Amino acid sequence: MDSDTWDTRYSTDELVWKADPNQFVVEECRDLEPGRALDVACGEGRNAIWLAERGWDATGVDFSPVGLDKARLIAGRRGVEVEWIEADLLSWEPTNGTFDLILVAYLQLPEDERRHVHQALVPGIAAGGTLLVIGHDSTNLNEGVGGPQSPHVLFSPDDVVHDVDGLGLEVVRAERVLRTVDTPQGPRNAVDALVRLSRIR
Repeated sequence: MDSDTWDTRYSTDELVWKADPNQFVVEECRDLEPGRALDVACGEGRNAIWLAERGWDATGVDFSPVGLDKARLIAGRRGVEVEWIEADLLSWEPTNGTFDLILVAYLQLPEDERRHVHQALVPGIAAGGTLLVIGHDSTNLNEGVGGPQSPHVLFSPDDVVHDVDGLGLEVVRAERVLRTVDTPQGPRNAVDALVRLSRIR
């Protein structure tokens, strides 16, 4: 999808995503020492805002100005400051060594573009910092619920690890995880890929 498509999705008064942070972001980040955080493809900003509320110096990047406008409004209502950057991740990259945490949540791109983005983000991680990638797993198409219905934008934990192999990151966690989704047929499980890596040099 391009930025115009996402602008249209974000143009309603209702939130496209829940206001609460993603459950895996909470689980993986709640015990981290706050520092500088980058929320990539932040959309309406729910994860960046949650990090800011926990004392992080948070930055959110997205290519949808409409989504970012909603994120600014929500952050203002909740009394936190977040730096918002409008940029296309295929041509934008962070300053080297800037962030203690880089979060990539549900950025679903074709393989070559996904690998490009992941590799471009790695230099932006400070020594000892964390790269956390969460997304719809490749098995979700047949074994889970929701998410993109194209296998070309789904990925596995091993795919993410392979994307950044040799770039000085240590694997802390790389596995498939289940996320409960409410549906008209009742609660069902979505299958996500979760990868947490630490910068060792």
